[in-house]
Amino acid sequence: MGERTKAKKPTAEAEQKKQDAAPELPDLDPADPYAALRLDAQLCFPLYAASRKIVNMYTPYLKPLGITYTQYIVFLALWQDGDMTVGDLCKKLYLDSGTLTPLLKKMEQAGYITRCRSHQDERVVEICLTDAGREFREKVKDIPAALGSCVRLSREEAQVMYRMLYCLLGGNEAPQDEEG
Repeated sequence: MGERTKAKKPTAEAEQKKQDAAPELPDLDPADPYAALRLDAQLCFPLYAASRKIVNMYTPYLKPLGITYTQYIVFLALWQDGDMTVGDLCKKLYLDSGTLTPLLKKMEQAGYITRCRSHQDERVVEICLTDAGREFREKVKDIPAALGSCVRLSREEAQVMYRMLYCLLGGNEAPQDEEG
């Protein structure tokens, strides 16, 4: 008891069965002017639904800590890259300042970050982690592993999806692997 057992690697047959069960984009009838309006013909729908599902999986871990998923990814960006401007944070997280500003205010009120005007350009707001913001990392360090065990993708499938999603976001913006 107390020992973790290593999960068995799925067999090739199990992997093929999983792939066969996944739906494919339907062929559309070119004579039907409304064929492209079918829900099952939309690439955007499974992306949207999967995104919501993944984000909702974080809720039981983040809610007790008093943060949202969006605040969590702000922390991840700041822990990874250090202090940055609101503009740079918006670019990194693919969010607009209207979305980011209210949650940054809440994070500042909670004592996790400071927001201050740049000395070079007063229009620029700089975001800095406080000691409490840096220490908060300890409270969430096990969340990625917990969530990773909930997503039923092999490492290879996850890597393919990761690259494809970054391609959709605008090209080759995905962080490079150590090897390449």
